[in-house]
Amino acid sequence: MSIGTLAILSLMPIVAVALFLVILRWPASKAMPISYIVAVGLALFVWKISMAQAAAASIRGLVVAATLLYIIFGAILLLNTLQESGAMRTIRQGFTDITPDRRVQVIIIAWLFGSFIEGSSGFGTPAAVAVPLLVGLGFPGMAAVVAGMIIQSTPVSFGALGTPILVGVNTGLSTDESIAAFAQQLGYDWPQFLAMIGLKVAVLHAIAGTLIPLFVVAFMTRFFGKNKSFSEGLQVWKFALFAAFSMTIPYIIVAYLLGPEFPAILGGLIGLAIVITAAKKGLLMPSEKEYWNFDSRENWDPEWTGSIEIKDVTHRSGGMSMMKAWSPYVLVALFLVLTRLRVLPFSDLLRSWTITIPNIFGTDITANAQPLYLPGTIFLAVCFITIFLHQMDFSAFKRASWNSAKTMVGASAALVFTVPMVQVFINSGGGAAGYDKMPIALAEGVAALVGSAWPIFAPFIGGFGAAVAGSNTVSNMMFSLFQFGVGQRIGVDPTWIVALQAVGGAAGNIICVHNVVAASAVVGLLGKEGSVIRKTLFPFAYYALLPGSVGYLIVWYSQKGVFNVGSLIIVLFAAAAVYIISTNRKRAARERVAIERSQ
Repeated sequence: MSIGTLAILSLMPIVAVALFLVILRWPASKAMPISYIVAVGLALFVWKISMAQAAAASIRGLVVAATLLYIIFGAILLLNTLQESGAMRTIRQGFTDITPDRRVQVIIIAWLFGSFIEGSSGFGTPAAVAVPLLVGLGFPGMAAVVAGMIIQSTPVSFGALGTPILVGVNTGLSTDESIAAFAQQLGYDWPQFLAMIGLKVAVLHAIAGTLIPLFVVAFMTRFFGKNKSFSEGLQVWKFALFAAFSMTIPYIIVAYLLGPEFPAILGGLIGLAIVITAAKKGLLMPSEKEYWNFDSRENWDPEWTGSIEIKDVTHRSGGMSMMKAWSPYVLVALFLVLTRLRVLPFSDLLRSWTITIPNIFGTDITANAQPLYLPGTIFLAVCFITIFLHQMDFSAFKRASWNSAKTMVGASAALVFTVPMVQVFINSGGGAAGYDKMPIALAEGVAALVGSAWPIFAPFIGGFGAAVAGSNTVSNMMFSLFQFGVGQRIGVDPTWIVALQAVGGAAGNIICVHNVVAASAVVGLLGKEGSVIRKTLFPFAYYALLPGSVGYLIVWYSQKGVFNVGSLIIVLFAAAAVYIISTNRKRAARERVAIERSQ
């Protein structure tokens, strides 16, 4: 069978997702079983893997789904516990004291706090922490999920203390001994070689990440604002760019000085300190007359809200200090950092208990789970601590637990088909037909088609891998060696192509189905996953295309000069950004004049 035909067939499970979930707007609980059946059918009858291998991959998928549900339950329980204790009321008031402007709030929580949490833990944890916090502050559930998905881009390559680079890229490249020799020719030992790739990844992310806070606020005002206006989000472009640079500049510096472990965590933390200080002093902030808020709740589209309703509960003593209210989130962040730092003993201790199902059905597929190391355990531990910190009644905690369990059960129907489909898809190699597994078959088809233009398409392959697998780390494992080889075949620096893979893998998290399902489940917004993905497709396309164009310019500069396809696309992006911001300023000025005249 030809490379092109195999590539088209490999797309079929994803086409099924796009058709039923995104276009026909079916809920994930109905669309994903069809995608699973398509993947299994292709694996059995085209790739001709054994029934045992398909079943083993499905079992492994169910184990992964169970770990996701555990994390979801912990995140929902933390939100409901803080609601029942009265902490959420205090936290909401604290953000209102900084500013009641929802655009500023979403930048601080989703972009900066979310980046810090991603750097600490990774694996979709920002959605489990930042998304319910936004809902607790009064954001529509879907607005919170969309914001949480868009920011799962810039910090992701350095999530969980650099796991996508230190595990994903490392595992993908270390299987070929010639790459270690290549690194030595450049004068690097292996850790230095990975750090060099990580720095290139950071540079590409910083360029693309500059506009991410602006995307977040513009999409929020366009899809969830009273006036359905992009321009209302663009009005805070100065603050949005300031918040972007407050994170990305430290991010690059840390990648250069300290390596892949700390760019996201320190970039987010430094950015938080800078931006909150600036916001309190009114720097680049909208004026009081320009504050933006959602329309009154009764006018919201029913599609925006989930089953979790935030009640305005007051602490039993009549009030709660800001420090006490925030203490559970501080503990979550602290525990995530302490248990992920490799220089401390906690990581190895928590990983020591591993539940393993080896060689499932006689195959080489093994399922593992490390319950104590999962973020869900940290969420649960903090919830129990919160009972005593906030002096809660046991009946209130019991109510929070029951409501959380009901929401988690709602998410299970989608995940028990989504994750097994992914596992069948990526474990489809080694069959009697002799074909490479489906993701590699697709990548080879694209590479054969585009030739020297590959740098532009490399991030899309990484993004596709992450969108399917739900993990930048897994995408890097699957494709890093392939990307390195394509770079060598077209005669460019292959480390830049691997960097583009890692950046694209981060971008793929924006549209990943099971990440969307998990984020939606945390706020009880099930059945609307397709609506979320439709809104995040454009940010994904931007985040894959711009770094791809920058990469094309870099790798072909010496042979094609500065004026090439990559530089043309970059100029078009820059011109579009300048045009949109400038015309929005003129429109806003005209509106202010009209309002003043009417008064």
